[in-house]
Amino acid sequence: MTTNALISPQAGVARTLVWTDAFLLGYGPLDDTHREFVEVVSALMQATDDELDGALARLECHLRDHFGTEDRWMEETDFPARQCHMDEHGAVLATLEQVKALCANGDVAIVRRFGDELIQWFPGHADYLDAALSHWMSKTRLGGKPVVLRRNLSFDETVIPVKK
Repeated sequence: MTTNALISPQAGVARTLVWTDAFLLGYGPLDDTHREFVEVVSALMQATDDELDGALARLECHLRDHFGTEDRWMEETDFPARQCHMDEHGAVLATLEQVKALCANGDVAIVRRFGDELIQWFPGHADYLDAALSHWMSKTRLGGKPVVLRRNLSFDETVIPVKK
C-alpha cells in the first residue's frame, strides 16, 4: 500500500514535509498539532549541523507533547484502538532516544535519517490512526462527525509515493 506525501525533493537540499490541507482531519486541536509537527520536522531537516542539537531538542519537546496529548485524549475518552496507536507513539519515542544517543556520539547523519523517516511515516499515521482519533474526538467531544474543508489543494507540487 502506498500513501502520497508532499515532500520537497530539491537537489542538494534536505527533504522537508510541506503542510497541505490534505493533512486536515477535522478536529482542530489535532490539526493544529499536526501543523506544528510539519514545522518542527521541516526545521530539523533544514538545520545546519551546528543547529541540529537545538532542532532535535525542539522536535523531542514537540513529540512528547503531541503524543502525550493524543494518548491522554485516547485514555480519557476510552478510544477503542488506543493501544495500537499508543504503541506506535512509543516506538517513535524509543527511536528518538536511540537517535539522541547516536547523535551524542557524533553521528549527526542519523538525525537527518530520523527526520526522513518521520517524513515517510507521518502521512500514513495521520491517514489511518489519527483520522480515526479525529473522528472519535469530534463525536465524543463535539457530538458529531468532523467536517473538513480543504482549500487550495494543488497536486501541481511534486508528490512522492511513500511505501507503507
